[in-house]
Amino acid sequence: MDWVTCAHSVACTGIANRPSGFCLAHLSPEQLPEALGRLFPGRLLDLRGTTVTSDLLSRVLEATGGRPGRARLDRATFTGDVRLSGVTFAGDVSLDGAKFDRLASFFGARFEGNVSLAEARFARELSFHGVTVRGHVSLDRAVMCRDAVFSQAVFGHGLSCERARFDGYATFDGARLGDGAAFRGARFGRTLSFRKVSGHAGFEAAHFAADAYLSATGRLSVARARADGLLDVTVAGCGVDLRGVAVAGATTLKLTDSQADLEGAVLRGPATVTGRGAATLTSLRQVEAASLALFGLDLSACRFAGLAHPTGVRVKDCTFALTARGVRVSLRRPMLRWFSRRSALADEHGMHGMPSGTGPGDPGVTPDRLAALYAGLRPSDRATSADFALAAMEMRRRAGHRWWLSVSWLLFGYGMRMGRAATWLAVLAALAAAAVPWASASNAHPLGPGVRD
Repeated sequence: MDWVTCAHSVACTGIANRPSGFCLAHLSPEQLPEALGRLFPGRLLDLRGTTVTSDLLSRVLEATGGRPGRARLDRATFTGDVRLSGVTFAGDVSLDGAKFDRLASFFGARFEGNVSLAEARFARELSFHGVTVRGHVSLDRAVMCRDAVFSQAVFGHGLSCERARFDGYATFDGARLGDGAAFRGARFGRTLSFRKVSGHAGFEAAHFAADAYLSATGRLSVARARADGLLDVTVAGCGVDLRGVAVAGATTLKLTDSQADLEGAVLRGPATVTGRGAATLTSLRQVEAASLALFGLDLSACRFAGLAHPTGVRVKDCTFALTARGVRVSLRRPMLRWFSRRSALADEHGMHGMPSGTGPGDPGVTPDRLAALYAGLRPSDRATSADFALAAMEMRRRAGHRWWLSVSWLLFGYGMRMGRAATWLAVLAALAAAAVPWASASNAHPLGPGVRD
């Protein structure tokens, strides 16, 4: 400890007051009023390591007029209920390593500076409901054994709860996060309600032992997080990072004018991704999901390579990339090829020059793998479904499977482009029509064809 401790006993870690050498908790009834008399509104309040009862806390707040200045309360132990309604802290507040044995209610308090509660321990309920903090709040590695309420709180310069432990119900509904919130490596033992939160939030590598409801207006990251129950995510006008997330229960993702990345996610329960407006899904690479439903999404740039169960994916009202249309002449066989426009996966862009603006090809994408994806995915609308069936045959042909696929493509587009077959029939009919006059002219020769004089 970096302060002179109380002379009452070796076990007491409270900061010593001058000239007595005792902490505030061990001053005699005659000495305590004198020590409290030296406290004024806006002055430093130093109770580091001190055991603070409810009565002592009330007398201290009364002495400061409910407006202490800089407050140093590191490793303090609060044995009774802590109620700070109406108290304004004019300076920074440090409660690192503090212990709260009973209720800790900051409801109605106001903090003009920063607040640090790193490694603090709350044995009972914690309430930050409606609290306004102009600075930054830190709860890194803090332990909340019961319910923790942060709803409607305002954090001017953000909130940090890295590696914090929330053993009870936790709610942040309606909170304003200022510069954002960080929950990297945090653990939530019961339901987490993080709805209608304003600002960015990161839950990287967090563990949700129960259901989690996440909704924010800023960028949301749940990368590499683990959810043992339901995971419900709703975002509007921003992005959500779900790369590497593992969910044991159901997964619900609702996007409004937002984009999401699910690369490497493991979704063991039923999963649904729904989009409204300009909602985009950028990647389903290496996703493991036995049941995944996609509704109303822009999938034109979404990568599907490595998708474990394409047959378990249901697609409805989604848009895909489109292939180019036209004729191509090259020195390679076939020298002349024509293309019709169809829906395609973004992974196919790397195999040939389709629409401009696409990135380099994925070395892990092969015609065989694309054929399996096209064959497994079955969009609800008939046009896209037919395009995917055609694309599956095309990929098999490119992979070198059976020469008759090339003939089938050339003659009638695998039976799915009957206009091509009609064209061939028209050509044959034209050739036959042209052959009839020629044959008639040959038969009209006086000596007959092939007869010499």
